[in-house]
Amino acid sequence: MQICLRGFPGYIFVLLLSVISAPLHAALDIEIFGGGAAQIPIAIVPFAAEERLSQSITPVVSADLQRSGLFRLVDPGGLRPHEPIEVSYPDWMNRGASALVIGSTTALAGGQVAVRFRLMDVAKQTELAVYTETVPAEQLRAAAHRIADLIYEKLTGDVGVFSTRIAYVEKQGKKYSLRVSDADGFNAQPVVEYTEPIISPAWSPDGARLAYVSFENKKPVVYVQTLATRARVAAANFRGSNSAPAWSPDGKKLAVVLSLMGGSQIFLVNADGSGLQRLSQSAGIDTEPSFSPDGQSIIFTSDRGGSPQIYRMAVTGRASGTAERLTFEGSYNVSPHYSPDGKSFVFIHRNGDRFNVATQDLMTRQVQLLTNSQFDESPSFAPNGKIILYATEVRGRGILSAVSNDGKTRQQLSTQAGDIREPAWGPLRRLQ
Repeated sequence: MQICLRGFPGYIFVLLLSVISAPLHAALDIEIFGGGAAQIPIAIVPFAAEERLSQSITPVVSADLQRSGLFRLVDPGGLRPHEPIEVSYPDWMNRGASALVIGSTTALAGGQVAVRFRLMDVAKQTELAVYTETVPAEQLRAAAHRIADLIYEKLTGDVGVFSTRIAYVEKQGKKYSLRVSDADGFNAQPVVEYTEPIISPAWSPDGARLAYVSFENKKPVVYVQTLATRARVAAANFRGSNSAPAWSPDGKKLAVVLSLMGGSQIFLVNADGSGLQRLSQSAGIDTEPSFSPDGQSIIFTSDRGGSPQIYRMAVTGRASGTAERLTFEGSYNVSPHYSPDGKSFVFIHRNGDRFNVATQDLMTRQVQLLTNSQFDESPSFAPNGKIILYATEVRGRGILSAVSNDGKTRQQLSTQAGDIREPAWGPLRRLQ
């Protein structure tokens, strides 16, 4: 697919894509390709008494760890220990397991379930972690994700992201739906649904709100919606187009792209729609802003140099035409997003006739191409920076995919039918 320069602003970009209507399914199917070179062999024994529950713990934990690409599941066979005293470490060594997960579930009164798990180091024959929680039966999947997060953190040293959420847009027939689901695609819930396009969802840093662009009034308007209450405000509803919202790290402001003063330029606005300030000022199109983690700068797409490239400029609260060009490989680089540590960014790079996910190190300027599909868009980092979520096409249908930040593991996440675009990975969910 050849895309002209006018195509890269977000709201027009999406309308160029073909769509296919289909029935909605409750969860995303996940297919995994490849794996890390040094996967951790781990055995997960089915939790005691989980077969009596409406939701088992073991398959959720296993699927989470396998999706990361960093773990190799070891078949426990007929071994069924549930307490440390029951573990015969030589048996697990013979099976090639480096780590062992055991646990139990106990149904309590009032629909509550007590969940306990232990993570064992097979070589050292020691306990690495223990976790106990009592949850309502309908929250067993959430408890399983927390267990997977703890295992991931203990064995890799990085924070787990299995308890996070993703947002995406799904189109069926004439209906557009902005949806939020768990990171594995389950528990998808609609945020808004319209017969006009919805694009560019962006999570607030606390995960409580979503900014997005809706065409419900026949023009692009940026809304901010509180997920718990569904209350929303129009954060940018100015003359002309309003698009591409990006949250500041403190959650108080949005960078938005407006044609209010002619052309598409980047502005700052408070999350309630007040306090408009112009940020960029160029003769070209400036769009797709992304804040640095410290809030001191933004990266964005601009054609000010003649072709769509990625630039960086300081956030000063006043209009400036000064910006540093960051990308020089190729004539088309768009849709940048900072990594959580601020050391790199992800973007879409035209590679011949393909549009692929790539990252660039801000210090060395080294570019790494991560995908080889025909048409990718809308990349965003997981909050631990280890995985990148993006949209792609398979047989003309939009699906979600994810790739590890080294390109070694790739996943396809899709419904059985339908057209899914515009993914955004939410922040870490903090325990209250």
